Amino acid sequence: MRTRLILVAALSLGLALAAGRVIVIEYPDGKRSGNLRYGPWIYTANEPGGIRGRVGNLVITASRAVLEAPPGKSMQEAKGERTATFEGGVTIKRGRVTATGPRLVYSEKTGVGVLEGPARMVQAPAREGEDEVRVEAAGSMAFDVDDDTSESRGDVHLESGNQEGWAEEVYYEEERTLAVFKSPGGRVRLVRHREEGDLVIEAEEARMLVREKRLLARGEVTLKDGDLVTRGDALFYDDAEGRAVVVGRPAVSEDRKRGRRLSSGTLLHDVNKHRVRLFGKPFELPLSEFAKRGETP
Repeated sequence: MRTRLILVAALSLGLALAAGRVIVIEYPDGKRSGNLRYGPWIYTANEPGGIRGRVGNLVITASRAVLEAPPGKSMQEAKGERTATFEGGVTIKRGRVTATGPRLVYSEKTGVGVLEGPARMVQAPAREGEDEVRVEAAGSMAFDVDDDTSESRGDVHLESGNQEGWAEEVYYEEERTLAVFKSPGGRVRLVRHREEGDLVIEAEEARMLVREKRLLARGEVTLKDGDLVTRGDALFYDDAEGRAVVVGRPAVSEDRKRGRRLSSGTLLHDVNKHRVRLFGKPFELPLSEFAKRGETP
């Protein structure tokens, strides 16, 4: 009985997801052409942005759209399996997020819309005093209608206030403002602009809670603070405290100007005072704070 209930629940969830992925295309000032039963349906607008697609939490506007069904299926039968292509000044809106690019391909089957680059996304602040988040990608941006996530690829740059980051891939959760930077086979680079001098962090992977200005970096981490350079296996940094905890086997810090070197399993790098000391108590990286949705730290 329990197995049957689980199967029924899984089926219901699957049907709900499929229904939420079906796109509706509106053309109030344009026209639709094509084979009525089998498609493709071609939508053209009389003015820029006159075609509007609605699906899940996304609203897509463009000057032209094409909705297609798999071969051998009618447009009605293929609901949940169709592909919609938008072209001509494409704009995506979701909550406080607005993204733009030349072309978008949306799949009802996956619930993902891929915006081709060069693409740009801007997230407005949630409240007064916060900074907007801006992301630019030369390759693409993929938006998932089942949640509030996007994945950008190809020379990606994220900027918010005094924070900047560069990577080949950036995963982003809009509500949490969690950004995960990766450059397979290469390095990611994060910069904190400060009056006392910029901080530069390089690693194999970095995760940033943009709104909270906290970050976690792992994999041959390097923190450059003027003449002071600290290296290790992982780093946790809190902008409000101005402190970075670096762990390694061992973690090593060098002051090139003064000719000093310090090494230990855990080092505390104070970026406000530009000094490093031994961290004298056990420290555990806050992995759960930076976990992606559905990910086990």
